[in-house]
Amino acid sequence: MSFIAEYGFVLLVLACAFGFFMAWGVGANDVANAMGTSVGSRALTIKQAIIVAMIFEFCGAYLAGGEVTETIKNGIVDAEVISPDLMVLGMMSALLAAGTWLMIATMKGWPVSTTHSIIGAVIGFAAVGVSTDAVHWDAIGPIVASWVVTPMLSGIVAFGLFMSVQKLIINTDDPFINAKRFVPLYMFLTGFMVALMTVTKGLKHVGLTLNGGQGILLAFAIGVLVMLVGIALLSRIKVDVEADRTFHYASVEKVFAVLMIFTACSMAFAHGANDVANAVGPLAAVVGVIQSGGAAEIAAKSAVPGWVLLLGAVGIVIGLATYGYKVIATIGKEITELTPSRGFAAERATATTVVGASAIGLPVSTTHTLVGAVLGIGIARGIGALNLGVVGSIFMSWLITLPAGAILSIIFFTILQAIFV
Repeated sequence: MSFIAEYGFVLLVLACAFGFFMAWGVGANDVANAMGTSVGSRALTIKQAIIVAMIFEFCGAYLAGGEVTETIKNGIVDAEVISPDLMVLGMMSALLAAGTWLMIATMKGWPVSTTHSIIGAVIGFAAVGVSTDAVHWDAIGPIVASWVVTPMLSGIVAFGLFMSVQKLIINTDDPFINAKRFVPLYMFLTGFMVALMTVTKGLKHVGLTLNGGQGILLAFAIGVLVMLVGIALLSRIKVDVEADRTFHYASVEKVFAVLMIFTACSMAFAHGANDVANAVGPLAAVVGVIQSGGAAEIAAKSAVPGWVLLLGAVGIVIGLATYGYKVIATIGKEITELTPSRGFAAERATATTVVGASAIGLPVSTTHTLVGAVLGIGIARGIGALNLGVVGSIFMSWLITLPAGAILSIIFFTILQAIFV
């Protein structure tokens, strides 16, 4: 109690700074999940992508990001084993460690998992700084499994979508007419799946609670609305004879570019809603301990204060605007060459995989999922279409993300203990 009472305000200010730093890292690194394929396929410029993502990431984070991540707060560590003092210092260490690793990865242009960064950091301080008994080791298995399962699943879905585009549109006698015929169906599916992700994982935290049937019905209605808006926009696109002389499918790709705008906005909103918890979850735990004076109820799931969500949302936006272009370039341009039709398949596969994995309770990384989808597109075009050097660097960064977060967290935890205890 005396520790919290004596340093409470200082700890709160530091925790907010570390939480903002982590949110900055999420914006700088993870937002490429939503924007990288749109930029790489030239459906959006980097400047347009940043503006779209700033708006929709912020809305998603602030309006629908109210869930304190159960895996981080209760599923990885046992709050009953960890004293309030160590919980505060540990969660602060985890935020600083994960933010530091994300900054390093972003400088290198590596798309790493913010979820695994923070989980590794939380495991580090709990196992080494407190006790190995403080970690729920049985929860680590599904996380490790998700490293393999989600990229593979997303890659398979993206491969299938890409081949369906080839069969229904590209390899037909009149690809432009068929693009106008089938793209609205893809628009419906995109709107439906991303809406389903949003209403099932987000809206209940702004007071709108829906059962499974109501969520599916609302998602269906949103899918129809997206399709109707898309049809209206597609009606303005005409065959560009000049462009088609240099690239036979230029007019077709213009149709898919319209679709990519929808997927980019939707993925940005959903990403903001889901991944802001990586930054504000540990921060909310610290705030809860300090405001309660170290009371035991910190282990219980509590509502996230609005200002904490706002801090996370602002941090994500600033991170994206200042440094997001590095990882956007890796995802969108360096793994394989993307066009709007290929970029759509990657984003659509990502949304499908995240929704499906969430439904069965598998912890997923949107980064791993999207990279897997982009790899699936590259494989569909032939292994020679992949930049294997970049792919190797990405896989190496994935392998070291969790231990890197853990090691940094242990270092920062030791330093904070030396300062405050």
